[in-house]
Order: sequence, then C-alpha cells, then structure tokens
Amino acid sequence: MTHVEDELTSQPECWTRAAAEAARYAEALPAPGERVAIVGCGTSYFMAQAAAALREGAGQGETDAFAASEFPHGRAYDRVVALTRSGTTTEVLDLLGRLKGRTRTTAITADPGTPVMTAADELAVLDFADERSVVQTRFATTALTLLRAHLGLHPGTAVTDARTALTEPFPDGLETCAQFTFLGRGWTIGLANEAGLKMREAALAWAESYPAMEYRHGPISVTTSGTATWMLGTAPEGLAAQVRSTGGRWIEGRLDPLAELVRAQRLAVAVAASRGLDPDSPRHLTRSVILAP
Repeated sequence: MTHVEDELTSQPECWTRAAAEAARYAEALPAPGERVAIVGCGTSYFMAQAAAALREGAGQGETDAFAASEFPHGRAYDRVVALTRSGTTTEVLDLLGRLKGRTRTTAITADPGTPVMTAADELAVLDFADERSVVQTRFATTALTLLRAHLGLHPGTAVTDARTALTEPFPDGLETCAQFTFLGRGWTIGLANEAGLKMREAALAWAESYPAMEYRHGPISVTTSGTATWMLGTAPEGLAAQVRSTGGRWIEGRLDPLAELVRAQRLAVAVAASRGLDPDSPRHLTRSVILAP
C-alpha cells in the first residue's frame, strides 16, 4: 500500500477527531460577523474556496478565498486564515509576515515544528492528519471538517459516507476513461477543483473542473464516449441527461460532497496504478514549495 492509500483510508477517523476538537479551537477560528479571507496554495487553496463559500452561505460574514500569492493587500479583513499542511510554504509565510501586527491571522497546519507556528497569531494544529505523501488527502479534508464543525455544518452522515466512499466499487470501466470532469455548486466548486487536481497530480490524467451551470457554456464540447463527468453535490436539473446524450459517462454524487471527494481521491490512485505510476511521488512536485530568496 502506498502512503497516499494509507492516508486517504484514515479520513473517517481524522474527521471524527477534528469535529470533536472544533470547540477547542473556537477562539482561533473566525467569529460570526468577522470579515474573513481564507488563503492557501494548491489543495489548500481549493479547501479555502469551499470553506469560504460555506461560511458566507451560512450567514456568518463576508468571506473570500485567495491563493496566498494573490492576496489583495488593499482590502481590509478582520481575520485571515491560512491553510498550510507543511507550515513552510513560501507564499503563505510571506503573506503572514506582511500581515503581522496589522491583521489578525490564524494558521491551520499539520506540523507543529515549522515556521508557521510563530508567523501566525493563532493556531489550530491537526498533527494527527499529517501526511508522508506529496499528494494531499486527509489533511485537506480534515482541515475543512474542522471548519465545517466550527460553523455547525458537519453532518453526522459525513463520516458514515466517507466509509462508504472507501469501500464502494467504482462503476465498471471508470478507471479507463480518457478524460474526467468534476462539477460543483456553491461550496462544492472548491471540492470539484480539488478532485481535478488529484487526478492531474497522482495519475497525470486529463482532468478539468467547473461550476456545474458553467459546464454547458463550452466545456461540454469535450464530452463524448470515453469521458466521465462527476457531480459533487446536487446537479442542476437536466444536466445528467444532457451529458448522457453526448455519449459521455455521468457519475452522480450521492454521498456527502466531502465523501465524494474521497471517492475521487481513490479514483486518482486507481488510475495511477493502472498507468504504472507512483502516486506518492508525482512528477515535478514536492511536499512543500519553498522558494529561494
């Protein structure tokens, strides 16, 4: 078993622990009414997108998501939350350094022995969800679970659905599709983006992601026999039939959307295996991007 397989299968237990620890970190996480930005890089940026949409949709306050390198310094926020598994990513540390003393910052990280521990004002350390693999799985979903629980939006079915996602067989032939498209709505757009990234990182697969309603505005033109379109969350009316009419394969998201992401993680590993690739060592990637001064 690869590291990434071992790590992604531990997600139900990680989510249970994160939800239980949400109250412990309540003071470090955004309070209702705060104007908040959530930042990250790569996978963490996509989790930031999901968390921001969840928080604003819950009426907790205006919430934006940015890649750490693209933070708009001309805007005022009550708090900036940085998601960083490694605690060493250059863009995140640079941003936290610029905000020090000006804007309250919180870091959610997996490693308590890294520079982010002093760069941020407040911390939530999910060391039990740290990973050896370059490809992120459990830290990303555990950090989002912490934020969902903090918002009161962690459903009891999420962990049960994650266990189902780890054992349910894929539809026959899904691993051999030539192209994969992941769709989301609202907070699940970030999950769709992350699912596409997992396919590209682990399996070197042609994978895309879009807001579900945008799929008709051009991207559906690539859909045909041998492609798969996977909906995370509830699909817009008529979209499944339209995809099937192209000859493409439609994958309905029946589980909690975060559990659907676990299914997509499994698919990425399965496609990597079918292509003779090592998902623990994706091409051109490292566990943390640390740029030279």
